[in-house]
Amino acid sequence: MNLVKLMRLRGFTSWLFSRAINTLNYSLLSLTVLFITACGGSAETTEITEPEPTPISEGTNLSEFAFLAKHNPELDNDVYLEINDNLIVGRVSVKSNVENLVATYSHDGAEVVVNGTVQNNSSTGNDFTDIVTYTVKTTDGSQKNYQVDLTKFTGLPIIYLSTNDNAAIVSKEEYVKGTVVVDGGRDKENLAQTEMKIRGRGNSTWYLHPKKPFQMKFGDKSSFLNMPADKKWLFLAEYSDKTMLRNTIAFELGYISLLDWTPQSSFAEVYLNGEYNGTYNITQKIEESDNRVAIGDSGYLLEIDQLDRLDADDVYFYSEDFLINIKEPKLDVASTEYHYIKDMIIEFETVLHGSQFKDPEVGYAKFIDIDSFIDWYLISEITKNVDSKFFSSIYLNVIPGEKIKMGPLWDFDLSFGNVDYADSQYAEGFWVKDHPWYSRLFQDPAFVSKINERFSYFRDNQHYMLDMIDKHAETLKWAQQENDDKWQTIGVYVWPNPLVLASYDEEVAHMKNWYIERMNWLENAFKSL
Repeated sequence: MNLVKLMRLRGFTSWLFSRAINTLNYSLLSLTVLFITACGGSAETTEITEPEPTPISEGTNLSEFAFLAKHNPELDNDVYLEINDNLIVGRVSVKSNVENLVATYSHDGAEVVVNGTVQNNSSTGNDFTDIVTYTVKTTDGSQKNYQVDLTKFTGLPIIYLSTNDNAAIVSKEEYVKGTVVVDGGRDKENLAQTEMKIRGRGNSTWYLHPKKPFQMKFGDKSSFLNMPADKKWLFLAEYSDKTMLRNTIAFELGYISLLDWTPQSSFAEVYLNGEYNGTYNITQKIEESDNRVAIGDSGYLLEIDQLDRLDADDVYFYSEDFLINIKEPKLDVASTEYHYIKDMIIEFETVLHGSQFKDPEVGYAKFIDIDSFIDWYLISEITKNVDSKFFSSIYLNVIPGEKIKMGPLWDFDLSFGNVDYADSQYAEGFWVKDHPWYSRLFQDPAFVSKINERFSYFRDNQHYMLDMIDKHAETLKWAQQENDDKWQTIGVYVWPNPLVLASYDEEVAHMKNWYIERMNWLENAFKSL
């Protein structure tokens, strides 16, 4: 076939193919029009469009919150927090560094912000020493705040005591040298490693119980747990008091009283040579100081005490009613200062027991600060503190030229009915009223009238004190568990508990109920005098 014929044949074939395609397209179009017409439509409304994408739904919900070990190498395990509406709570171990923790969470917002900084989930670290606010935001401006409250260990400050060569603390007389470090946590100041020395303290609390109390001493005056600077600090074990609250609540009563000074205190967790030793009540010591018993260089700090409790170098004297230990200053029995205070106390007692004791000019009022005597008495009687009747830890102070003052308050772990060997166990009945000085004072109707008037003040503050019990018990929510894991006192008899209760909450409830019954009884009893 020549070239011309071949080209004509190919052209004809292409024409036939093109004609067939056109015919097929026309047929399909005709069918489409017929279908649309049959359905009541028209060919002009057949435009086909792409479906619009479904918009993403945003919210302000935070549904999960955790600290995962893979993002936080200092954690031993994953820590999942509990979300209650906008409050997120949880605990980490004592070894955890909470100053730079990375959180992992789920949310349905556009972004999450902390202190103005957009967060990268499982990447951005924050300091959780204090409560941290996480804000979930949406693109339309909605937002919700979540408070992340992370507790390190028990939430209390942590004190690390280390003795040189891990020496044991076995003496009340001999100090052991060492260092102290404080992780103040959320509410207290930190303390970098500082040299100190430490020894035992107390009487029954030292000899009878395995959890020992201590006295720590710095070389220079130092602030400790936000309390005013001084050298000596006491670690109360609170072993017999399973609530660990009785000393603290007695101090709370002191703070609202007319007493010149009441010790400050703070609960803390204590580690001794790397081992957890329990929850302690860290307090100021009863001693002369500008920040403590401010009696100056010439004043006297005295304690009604017992001979078998004295140290070998204590200086004391006997009055008609008591053994009086001169705690400060250090005196010689032949000194003028010694005879001054001895003669003053004996003269006061002589007048108190004399026939003119009620006389406002020459009677007992000439010698004592009545306001301090009344407030010390009422706090001791309200709490029915077993030792305050006559035994020990009954402090008074005198500045030459001024009157005798009662106080400060001290040693109330066996108060609020926490004793099984005396009638102070019961909410009913007087106790401190039988103290030799007070039994005589109550024979003066003017003194009884002042007692009734002042008791009304403490009665008016009863609900405040109940709130203080609840507040401090909440502070110890985790600590009491850790302390009991260490010492296992809850649910077992500890001398001298009058009853054994199965839980910490029951111990606190018993203390509150005892206090309420006590206040009810005293109100009626004072009015009947």
